[in-house]
Amino acid sequence: MTKTAELYPIAAVREQFPALRRTHHGKSVVYFDGPGGSQVVKSSMDAIYAYMTNGGANLHGSFPSSRETEQIIADAKDAVAALFGAMPEEVVFGANMTTLTFAIARALGRNWKEGDEIVVSELDHRANVDPWLTIAADRGMTVRWLPVDPDTLTLRLEELDSVLTSKTRLIAVGLASNAVGTINDIAAISKKAHAQDILVAVDAVHAAPHFAIDRDTLGVDILLCSAYKFFGPHVGIAVIRQELFEQIQPYKLQPAPTYIPDKLETGTQNHEGIAGIRPAIEFIAGLGKGQELRERICTGYEVIEAYENGLADKLRSALSEIDAVTLYQAAPDVPKTPTIAFRVAGWSTQEFCARMCEDYSIFIADGDFYAMTLADKLGINESGGWIRAGLAPYNTEEEVERFIRGIKELTNE
Repeated sequence: MTKTAELYPIAAVREQFPALRRTHHGKSVVYFDGPGGSQVVKSSMDAIYAYMTNGGANLHGSFPSSRETEQIIADAKDAVAALFGAMPEEVVFGANMTTLTFAIARALGRNWKEGDEIVVSELDHRANVDPWLTIAADRGMTVRWLPVDPDTLTLRLEELDSVLTSKTRLIAVGLASNAVGTINDIAAISKKAHAQDILVAVDAVHAAPHFAIDRDTLGVDILLCSAYKFFGPHVGIAVIRQELFEQIQPYKLQPAPTYIPDKLETGTQNHEGIAGIRPAIEFIAGLGKGQELRERICTGYEVIEAYENGLADKLRSALSEIDAVTLYQAAPDVPKTPTIAFRVAGWSTQEFCARMCEDYSIFIADGDFYAMTLADKLGINESGGWIRAGLAPYNTEEEVERFIRGIKELTNE
């Protein structure tokens, strides 16, 4: 066991996640499906239950449950602002990241015209691709692609100068690949984009559970994520830079607010879900130190990152020594999330995941994970895509060892 693992409070962390008590075929379940949605911390569940038990209400009422709902939303936005180094009035909640991205794309598109250009990435989840492709088609815009190198599994940033033009209005790119874990150099992309007054929209869904994000350091205009990926409920989150947010005109009902951030939050929000957001963020902060919430969040992420990466290194090292396994990952010097994509010779991806579940009670997923452009470029879409194992702060070294043992036994059948 590494020194980091010895110091990490894994027992205390696991106690906060009731789902870890589940068993399958008499064995404790190993949740390695975090990239598709993490397990939920109990404090978040408690907040959701408390809100519904005390009586929910819509906004702007002159009675306690309405005022309490407004305060819960305000508290959640304060926490999200601290999470990303933003301001509460820049924070928007919605059904999910995909729905919010479609709404933002439509709002921005009202000021775009034929001949304008949008840039999207070949490495991205389609939620940060198709909303932009849709508005481009509606407006007669040109779409350019920032290509991925299928050998290195990194974006070809050397082509950025030729991809961005005087006609480019926005570039959409992911902070980290939900399929293969590659962390992109967003700050470098933003610097070149902003030099030409190009907006930068970043999908941080996969990154948010694993490391600290500073919106301003990265130079992001629109940052998108989902609370259910970082130990909370299913609520989409957008953080839009104030100057931009005040200018855009979302599609909305006539009597709905025209001020930020409410003007993008159409309809009644998922109040009980929003109640669970702050506790999820406070779970991360609870692993850190400092006076301010932002400081505790950042130092908490340092603890999480060191622990998760230690487990991931062990898993990657073991898989690289198994002849039947093909790993899909960037070079060792490229930053990555603790997400491992691979395939196993002689097995379909679905059959392999099913056997790991039935024989070892390990939950892993297979498919293209909506990173279908990358899967197409690698030529694996028609044969099931990848098998993906993703680590979370509640996973253990023993679970990693069970996973490695299972792969070795199945590949020796």
